Amino acid sequence: MKKDADKEPAMSAREKADILLRAALTKKASDPVLIRLGELSSLTDFFLIVSARSGRQVKAIAEAIIEESRGRGFKPFSVEGLGQGHWALLDYGDVIVHVFFGPTREFYDLEGLWAEAPRERLPEEILQELQAAKGTYDEEEW
Repeated sequence: MKKDADKEPAMSAREKADILLRAALTKKASDPVLIRLGELSSLTDFFLIVSARSGRQVKAIAEAIIEESRGRGFKPFSVEGLGQGHWALLDYGDVIVHVFFGPTREFYDLEGLWAEAPRERLPEEILQELQAAKGTYDEEEW
């Protein structure tokens, strides 16, 4: 049995958001935005929003995120929309992930609804990965 001193420190919401984003990127999620809501709402600390190019990719991204989080010892409290393919919502309490099919993201415009909320800068290695992938796609996803 571990003593309290041996326990790993709790993961911050920002660390969790970065882990979930990296999982999304393994399935070629695009246009990530991390919105800090903690000062504006008691709903959550962060919204992580990513886009997919198809309904099938929405599902693949969401499933990759769920698998990664479970592998790291945490899982979503709620998962919505996984079967519909236009918008999956994964609620981790302090981080809520929205995986949108592109046109659906534009329609709901969560970034516009939360325009006053600050955007977090993504880690440099993620920004570099996104820049390298810009303009590339896998034809199977279309």
